[in-house]
Amino acid sequence: MDTGFPDADARDDFSRARRRQVLARLGARLRGQPGDIDVILPFDEVVAALGRIGERQLGLEVVELDSIVGTVERAGEFDRRFRPTSARSRERFQQIAAAERRGESFPPIDVYRVGDAHFVRDGHHRVAVARARGRQVIEASVTEILTQTGAGADLRVTDLPVKSHERLLWERVPLPQEERGRIRLRAPGDHGLLAEGVEAWGFRRMQAEGVLLDRPTVARRWLAEEYEPVVTMLGDAGLIPDPRWETEAYLRLAGERYQLLRTHAWDATVVAAFRRRRK
Repeated sequence: MDTGFPDADARDDFSRARRRQVLARLGARLRGQPGDIDVILPFDEVVAALGRIGERQLGLEVVELDSIVGTVERAGEFDRRFRPTSARSRERFQQIAAAERRGESFPPIDVYRVGDAHFVRDGHHRVAVARARGRQVIEASVTEILTQTGAGADLRVTDLPVKSHERLLWERVPLPQEERGRIRLRAPGDHGLLAEGVEAWGFRRMQAEGVLLDRPTVARRWLAEEYEPVVTMLGDAGLIPDPRWETEAYLRLAGERYQLLRTHAWDATVVAAFRRRRK
């Protein structure tokens, strides 16, 4: 409980935040959760993986604290929920906490927005104090970073290799943004395999039609003429175990199709061969 003395209560704020970080880390280990589940996201690595294409100033906004999961330069001082990871930040944290308890005001923090995630440029301790005191939102000056591949606030450090391969996939297979959400792959190497498959499909179409198609056209036609009909056919045949990962089923079965029948066609013969192989 608060004592009413700002300096003493600020010291308690820090102690509680530090204790929560230690207990959260211990709890994650005991539950067998991934080691990076509470690791703060490093801005430069995230943007490199997603592929920066531009930026724009959005001005002052009210930002949800749960969406602030990264940092530009203080990766070692706080965890993902901006709890202090050591005593190094104690003095500055307590100064801000005490000043806030005395009713002093602070300027907005400064953040980068990447997808649904925010990365602090200036104001790390203000975010830490706000979270420690149970607040839900904070005022921020927002600069949006536009990237080739999007990111949610649930992005983790171990997701970055997959995101990097995903970015390369969209460079080779530039589907419209609204169509990309259904193409989901978990293994980094599968993105390259899919890109090669789409490019091969496009090459065969150009040979058959005697025309030159650019990458966006190949991507759109592949989705409409190859991917969607095949996924529908495989789903009807019960060959997609989990609809969330239909792309993985498509990719795996497309590879097996060619190994089994040496064909690029999709018909009842292919489905029958899949069934026999799965038995």
